[in-house]
Amino acid sequence: MERKYLLFILALLCVYCLGFGINIMDIDAGQYASMSREMLETGHFLQVFDMGKDYLDKPPFLFWISAMSMKIFGVNNFAYRLPSFLFGMLAVLSTYKLANLFYSQKTSFIAAFVLASTQGFILMNHDVRTDTILMGCVVFSIWQLAAWFQLQKPIHFVAAFAAIGLGMMTKGPIALMVPCFAFGTHFILQRNWAAILKWEYLLGILIILICIFPMCWGLYHQFDAHPEKLIDGKQGVSGLRFFFWTQSFGRITGESSWNNGANIFFLLQNMAWSFLPWILFFLIGFFKQIAALLKQKCIISKQQEAITIGGFLLSYLSLGMSKYQLPHYIFVAFPFAAIITAKYLTALFEGQKEKARKLWLNLHFFIFVLLWLVLIVLLAIPFQTISKVYPILAGFTLIGLVILYFSIRKKQTAILMICLYSSIGLNLFLNGLFYPALLQYQAGSSAGTWIKEHQVPTKNTFTYQYFVWRSLHFYAQGLIHAKDDISTIQSGDYILTEATKLKDFENKPLRYEVLHQGVDFPVSKISLPFLDPKQRESSLRKYVLIKIK
Repeated sequence: MERKYLLFILALLCVYCLGFGINIMDIDAGQYASMSREMLETGHFLQVFDMGKDYLDKPPFLFWISAMSMKIFGVNNFAYRLPSFLFGMLAVLSTYKLANLFYSQKTSFIAAFVLASTQGFILMNHDVRTDTILMGCVVFSIWQLAAWFQLQKPIHFVAAFAAIGLGMMTKGPIALMVPCFAFGTHFILQRNWAAILKWEYLLGILIILICIFPMCWGLYHQFDAHPEKLIDGKQGVSGLRFFFWTQSFGRITGESSWNNGANIFFLLQNMAWSFLPWILFFLIGFFKQIAALLKQKCIISKQQEAITIGGFLLSYLSLGMSKYQLPHYIFVAFPFAAIITAKYLTALFEGQKEKARKLWLNLHFFIFVLLWLVLIVLLAIPFQTISKVYPILAGFTLIGLVILYFSIRKKQTAILMICLYSSIGLNLFLNGLFYPALLQYQAGSSAGTWIKEHQVPTKNTFTYQYFVWRSLHFYAQGLIHAKDDISTIQSGDYILTEATKLKDFENKPLRYEVLHQGVDFPVSKISLPFLDPKQRESSLRKYVLIKIK
């Protein structure tokens, strides 16, 4: 590998490491971190709870490994993010290995770089969701299955189905469906019917059942064995049925109550930012591959593969049919998209396509200059906590991009270098400066940290008519319940509430002392008024922590 690419790898690792220092962002990541800490505290590993209440949404694997990490490294940002990060690195390695089974080492390296430097991948390594772990399990299973089909070594077979089992304990049946989509397409287009009907798959199903048994046991005893429990206003809720059917397929059939009106193009629209800076290359490569399949009358040779195109297309369609979608749902198919992108880029670099390379290079250079200018503004204006040195440094980095462009623009791989330079450089500043400054306005982490640092007893701390997301409990390292009736508040209580609610205490014979105060903004919903320091005040809520005397 050339030395310049080693530098890119080191720079990417720096981006990820900076992400470990960012406070955990609400909503999902904060909730999962709080639940993992609660699981560690209570020791309830087979039954999942959120704030002491039965939780029926995500499978338990994320909470298991996060709780174990916290047991080893303590309750902190690093411990919560480490397991997800390791699965992210497994996804990058597996993408490289899968590509290398069918394509050149150059294409394989490009595929790994593409995946590792997409905006969505970088983001989900600090804004932890189940999707990072799911991606790692799924692409690892597909790599191992592809290796087993080629080499027939039992170790690959066992590893593949064990990974599918872990993926199902992370986010449900989608972990099994994606490999079926990928290899089903591959063998049908090869007309390899024997590969579809192998008896060994029965052993694979047994391995999956062994892996998911602890989860099923916990679901049964927490829900199915207690039909009297009230879950989301309903009795007789089956945890097993919810996991295997309602949560996934029920969103397509309408049985699930989750519905945000997303259409079939929702995930593609969000890939426009989450697959940056490679989205245009992916789209061209995808449609070229579809056109090539049609030209071959949907028949491929034994030397060709359709794992990536089938895996991405059918996964996208199945997810896109859901009546409830979020941008990160498509992340499980990113490894396929990365390999498709790498195939197109390799052809672009190696072919006699000087005009196309020049067009792509100039277009992306223009886009990146605009993005760097936006970054400079974000570093210079919104947050006074960011030193004015850093916008200047970002300006010099932009000058570095211009110098790089003019020095390598005639090289075949100039596009790759420009994209990696900008993706890594922009995220170094975002992870190192912008996100930490933004998270200062998240009440859950700021108030929770203050409570922990000042040893405020969480068992005597309550919120009053003030909803704070789960990061509060994670950083306070204890569950903080609500007292929304002022008559229940008594001497010795610590109350976290909105500043405007203090009038309720002044109207009652309750004396209090203000211990801490701050501001709150839903940081996952950044708005222009919030980014403008002159208008920000109108976007903020003020909170106080008081002690009742």
